[in-house]
Amino acid sequence: MSWFRRRTEPATPPAHLPNPSEAAVAFWRRWTDLLPTISAALGDGEPHRVENELCDLVAAVHPDLHFSLERGHRAIYALVVSGQEDPRLRPYTDAWMAAAPPEDMIWEYHDSVPPVPDPTGVTVNLGAKRIRLADVRIVAQVTDGLVDVAVFHPLFAELDDAQRRTMTFLPLDVTLGERLAGERLGRVETAAAEPEGTIDLLGLRELVRGLTGDPA
Repeated sequence: MSWFRRRTEPATPPAHLPNPSEAAVAFWRRWTDLLPTISAALGDGEPHRVENELCDLVAAVHPDLHFSLERGHRAIYALVVSGQEDPRLRPYTDAWMAAAPPEDMIWEYHDSVPPVPDPTGVTVNLGAKRIRLADVRIVAQVTDGLVDVAVFHPLFAELDDAQRRTMTFLPLDVTLGERLAGERLGRVETAAAEPEGTIDLLGLRELVRGLTGDPA
């Protein structure tokens, strides 16, 4: 479950970009100050109360970063700050992760979108539409260690172009994790009709992880 995902858009763009290490230290200092407010908002089921504060906090590290608040895998909550595999942003996410406090029972932290344990159990809400990732079908072709994919969902015909693009890439990220997807996926296409020879998302995960020698 994700309460929100968004690119950071600071109210006032910074005059200059900070040093990654200094920006990371400043982030975690401010995070500690905000944590009681963030925890109260999440506990009340009203994460929107802290969205603007978090947006400004992450944008102070770098305005091109994305972030999300998620249900955690090992803790109750997860904070994800991602550069979406943009090499320009890697120094900032690396510094952010290196300065992060130890995980505890409440919070875990990720510098890229992690895979969910079972993507076929996820349902994505796009406006009034509920889109089950269990219905996603993939055609995958391995070429020189990269996997080219075409993604199909029966509801694609009911979505606009932006929604189809979201639902093309989002299932890949939640299945593989953003970092593995960036490393191992080649060409990614949206299929207008269901192709022959498709696999589901768990089949794609098995295929890609097999290429890395990591079947787990």
